[in-house]
Amino acid sequence: MASIRALGAGALLALGTALSPLPALADAPTADAPGSSDHPVLRRFSGSLLVGYAQQDWEQRFFPDASGVAKNGDLFANPQPLEGKITRLFYLAPLDKGPLEVFRNHQQALQAAGFKTVWTCESKEQGCTKAYFALNKNERLRGMAWSKGDLPNMSKPSGGRWSLESSLSHEGGRMLVGQLSQGGRTLHLMLYSSMAQNSDTHRTATYIEIVEPKAMPTGQVTVDAGAIGQGLKAEGKVALYGLFFDTGKSEVKPESQAQLAEMAQVLKADPKLRVFIVGHTDNIGGFEANQLLSLARAQAVVAALGKPPYGIEASRLSAKGAANIAPLASNADEDGRARNRRVEMVLQ
Repeated sequence: MASIRALGAGALLALGTALSPLPALADAPTADAPGSSDHPVLRRFSGSLLVGYAQQDWEQRFFPDASGVAKNGDLFANPQPLEGKITRLFYLAPLDKGPLEVFRNHQQALQAAGFKTVWTCESKEQGCTKAYFALNKNERLRGMAWSKGDLPNMSKPSGGRWSLESSLSHEGGRMLVGQLSQGGRTLHLMLYSSMAQNSDTHRTATYIEIVEPKAMPTGQVTVDAGAIGQGLKAEGKVALYGLFFDTGKSEVKPESQAQLAEMAQVLKADPKLRVFIVGHTDNIGGFEANQLLSLARAQAVVAALGKPPYGIEASRLSAKGAANIAPLASNADEDGRARNRRVEMVLQ
């Protein structure tokens, strides 16, 4: 898969006369949040600090569709559920860089890379104030790691300061929502820029949320002996996702032990029980290769069950390989392919 080209929003800035630096305060952020990094698809506005960062390997988020915000209430009109890897980034731009300049640079960089806008707003009349509240502060701050420091009042240094967590605002707010397809995958991106708390901070805050659709990791729940027995009784078979193999390999991984133990418990409870152990694959690769792989995995499971501490007689088990001829779901997407990659116990 080709890598997604990184974009530099700051690279689009026109050269101009440098601003006279304002005095730096000791409590203003001076470094990125611990463990943070720009997302590969979009680098920061030139000179910005990444002061807030969170990433979840798999979760669900809601983005607005083309209808934007609701007419009544500070909500998205028709929020769309998105599932996958979630990255949330919170930037502070350099002093005296306004929301329009920051927003427009990001917008131009994304459009140059083929970004497809789903919805955007640039004023209160277009719904940006509603969009700010629809972001849901509790959700967008969940799990964020933050830089050290606060936002000082640059108009009046003795006039107090504000926390980074509260620094996004509806003042000068602009939102951009859409999709970016590169390298064989489509990412969903939502960006909101505004004054950082208010104009007295002389800073712009930008919140970016990126969803990379991916299948939920499977095989995390072991099918226990009771469920296996019920499945065999009701349907004559049961699909197992707690048996682990490396891609293209047939060796049973150590983390499969819990599932093997449950399978052995069912077999020991009924000494007359005989089963087929059937390997299944998705449709990636040639059929003959998948046939060999599925059979080899089934044989590896039979071999594992025959060894201590399980000790199931080989005569009670028969390994078969079904390749991809009996899918449980469509192979058109990763969710379906993950369901199809399985081992089944089938009554003989």
